Amino acid sequence: MRTVDPVKYEAKRRHITEAAAGCFAIKGFEKTTTADICAAAGVSSGSLFHYFPNKGAVFRAIFELDGQDNAAYLATASAAEDVWEGLLGLVDELLNPLETPGAAGLVTELVAQAGRDEELFELVARNDFELRAGIAGLLDKAARQERIDGSIDSGTAATWVVGLVDAMYSRATIDPDFDPASQRVTLRLILSRFLGHGPGASALAPTMRAKST
Repeated sequence: MRTVDPVKYEAKRRHITEAAAGCFAIKGFEKTTTADICAAAGVSSGSLFHYFPNKGAVFRAIFELDGQDNAAYLATASAAEDVWEGLLGLVDELLNPLETPGAAGLVTELVAQAGRDEELFELVARNDFELRAGIAGLLDKAARQERIDGSIDSGTAATWVVGLVDAMYSRATIDPDFDPASQRVTLRLILSRFLGHGPGASALAPTMRAKST
């Protein structure tokens, strides 16, 4: 019986998935064929179906990888000596796909398909929950380090951090002149002011608590 090397198997699966993402971003889900995916990935149809049962499974795999990548980014951010810099690094990682042509188009396809594919919807919802929970943990740690305003509810703040990242993707989808790279500076400023980051963060927290009571 032939033994499957799990590392090589996952590497090949990722290669096909990443190639397919480009096809879906450019042509959309409905117009992308398995032949398109095979051509982009440089594999035969037999090889494609060895890794995925159908086109829908390939599309879902894109967002399975998102979840895996997000977990890795969160782990790196959490291990950072300065958790604030770790958080900013995480946000950068989440925005990096926007530098790839067609990434915004893929988001449009995700919105369309999630309403038709319950398994995809549940996958994306789980990714979102885990990302927000991970960011909330980072914010709690940053508050303990007195790097941000400790009076802000971390769960609510995490939802807004993710919402701001999502807004960058949405804007890139509808505005061809939107430059995500140049807007990162503005996003960092928004996050810094919203979260009360800065030299006075430790002094700000008790002041904010007093105002809220």
